[in-house]
Amino acid sequence: MSLLQADPTWAWSSFEATAETPWNLRAAAHLYRRAGFGASRTELRSAVDAGVEKTVDDLLSQAINEPADFLHEADTLAAASIAGGDAKNLSGWWAWRMLNTPSQLLEKATLFWHGHFATSAAKVENVELMYTQNQLLRQFALGDFPKLLLEISRDPAMLIYLDSVYNRKAHPNENFAREIMELFCLGEGNYSETDIRELARCFTGWEIRRTKFRFNRYQHDGGEKTVLGESGRFGGEEGVRIVAAQEAAPRFIAGKLIRFLVADEPVPSADLVKPLAELLRQHDMQTGPVIRKILTSNLFFSSQSVGRKIRSPVELAIGFLRCLNGSTNAYKVAESLNELGQGLFYPPSVKGWDGGRTWINSATLLGRSNLIRRLLDDERTRYGRQTLTEYVGSQGIRSVGELIDFFDETLFAVPIPMAARQRIERLVQNVKDQSQLVTAVHAACTLPEFQLC
Repeated sequence: MSLLQADPTWAWSSFEATAETPWNLRAAAHLYRRAGFGASRTELRSAVDAGVEKTVDDLLSQAINEPADFLHEADTLAAASIAGGDAKNLSGWWAWRMLNTPSQLLEKATLFWHGHFATSAAKVENVELMYTQNQLLRQFALGDFPKLLLEISRDPAMLIYLDSVYNRKAHPNENFAREIMELFCLGEGNYSETDIRELARCFTGWEIRRTKFRFNRYQHDGGEKTVLGESGRFGGEEGVRIVAAQEAAPRFIAGKLIRFLVADEPVPSADLVKPLAELLRQHDMQTGPVIRKILTSNLFFSSQSVGRKIRSPVELAIGFLRCLNGSTNAYKVAESLNELGQGLFYPPSVKGWDGGRTWINSATLLGRSNLIRRLLDDERTRYGRQTLTEYVGSQGIRSVGELIDFFDETLFAVPIPMAARQRIERLVQNVKDQSQLVTAVHAACTLPEFQLC
């Protein structure tokens, strides 16, 4: 059975552990990979003891209660990155935030919205504006979608990226009007070319002065417009309100959340999307309740979800480190992510990253292998503030077989095949003692199964 046939009532009912789908370390690891980037064995044990609902509620609670000391350190590092004037340094800051945040779900949701409202520093060329947009996405990551849509519409980085700063009464620019309907809110087939032209008129006069949003009433078309069936002398705010109020909006957002949290493919059926779209409407388009519903559902913990996503480069690198209590040079990690096609603050287009199978080809598989090897070889990489050997020993691991078992349960979405286990053990036998551990870990993390999330 696929997402196209899943029964919606069963799918979105609260998860009930069974002999076939137990709530155990492996299930908890699945939750943390999707709702965050990964968790240590200690965190997973705590999650198993707490249960699904309590664990998800804790993840949501952490998102609105980031510790003051963490925020202070994050703000200090951000200020230093901005002062350098290079957005690639800001990429390193975000990689550091993902690696160290006590609020994983918040950071994962922020990454989702960065791909959704894709904006690239390659065109914006202003580090502070990119940082400000990132903070905006984080502010509304689990909250008010219509408010986020309005604020992103007035966001200076977005205005620059989609050429809205050149939207004048005499020459309305249709770029943003098209994207807000096609990519941000409604999807293809739910608007007309006339709607795009009329909505573009609503946004005329929106511009930037001294890096701040400004409404220029002299460049605004104050005439009557008809947008998606509503008529009036609308400005940009009214235009955004009309778009967000369309019946297609909750269906579109719910569908994207399912793909992000449940499975890359196939496209979920309309029947499967409908209950989540209704939940969005019931909660005035607040995304938090829908995310909670997904993360505590039967479908999420079923075989239709587990291992049905391909790790993005971010999930690969940050997940590997978080599962092992790892720390390293985050700026080097950001460079590697860029090489693998997921440069933070550098999405390839306004569509963001396609994700799924597009992450994997012969070049990226080699790049993924090299990324893990660089992390293992870097003397600055620590695991629970220890060397890898010391950390593995602290986990009670005394053999290659026990190491594979540890990785299988903690880092892998699907079981490591017996043939792969045997290959790793044979490989390690031919390696000098001091590098056996690194060889075993690297070999495990280059398996095809490790690419699944």
